[in-house]
Amino acid sequence: MKYKFIKTELNSYPVCLCCNLLGVSRAGYYHWQKRHVTQRRLEEKAVLEKIRKYYDLSHRRYGLLKIYRDIRKEGVIVNKKRIYRLMKLNNIYSKTVKKFKVTTKQSKGARFSPNLVNRNFHAAGENQVWTSDITYISTSEGWLYLAVVQDMFNREEIGWSIMQRPTADIVTNAINMAITNRRPGYGVIFHSDRGSQYTSSKVRNLLNRYKFKQSMSGNGNCYDNAITESFFSTLKKELVYLTKFRTREQARREIFEYIEIFYNRQRSHSSLGYLSPVEYRIKMKEEFNSRVA
Repeated sequence: MKYKFIKTELNSYPVCLCCNLLGVSRAGYYHWQKRHVTQRRLEEKAVLEKIRKYYDLSHRRYGLLKIYRDIRKEGVIVNKKRIYRLMKLNNIYSKTVKKFKVTTKQSKGARFSPNLVNRNFHAAGENQVWTSDITYISTSEGWLYLAVVQDMFNREEIGWSIMQRPTADIVTNAINMAITNRRPGYGVIFHSDRGSQYTSSKVRNLLNRYKFKQSMSGNGNCYDNAITESFFSTLKKELVYLTKFRTREQARREIFEYIEIFYNRQRSHSSLGYLSPVEYRIKMKEEFNSRVA
């Protein structure tokens, strides 16, 4: 405590006077100061290693808040300002670029389903509400199209499909994958925009076979399917706009890795208490089982 007091008073009094008044030697104070500086450097080195660990695990996608949350999840007590300072000093920052623009084509005379979601983007459990959408991916060999099916409950991409043409098959493939992964019961609300794929007989027949309730956004209103559009925006900013896909196969491989390895299992979501979709689903299942046990 004496050495700390001396350090705080050095702007007003010389070190020799402080040491004499408190009955300590200058050598003792300098030794404490050196040891204190060394200890702080070691602590900051350990924190920087944690920062780089989660930055690298996220493929340089995480910024301050997500890195801070992941370090705290380890049980490490660290100040957010310290993490910010170390990231700034070491030029560590999240890679983000331009925003994603959505395009949807509707079929003339198509029959549209009612909007059963109405921007209520919350589901109390698994397999209650699934959302879906399609986006495009540029490669040096030409375009690819990606369709996804997301469970609103935990924001997990439970089905997806990549094809060279955005036909109805891209949606049915994604739905079939989701059904295989989840084995849902009857009555799942399946929400999408009004794109021609979703109004096609192929998609409607598949949904009817499994007794799904089809739901569609309002005319030209992207906010009605905001959580799936948010996923595409994240995918574009964190992978697509930062990568030069030389082949379609490269794009398929890297999108698979992003969805199945990073997004579903590693990427923390603020809406899920900074857990990944899979972590959140497992946690909710464990809590449910403990309540009914």
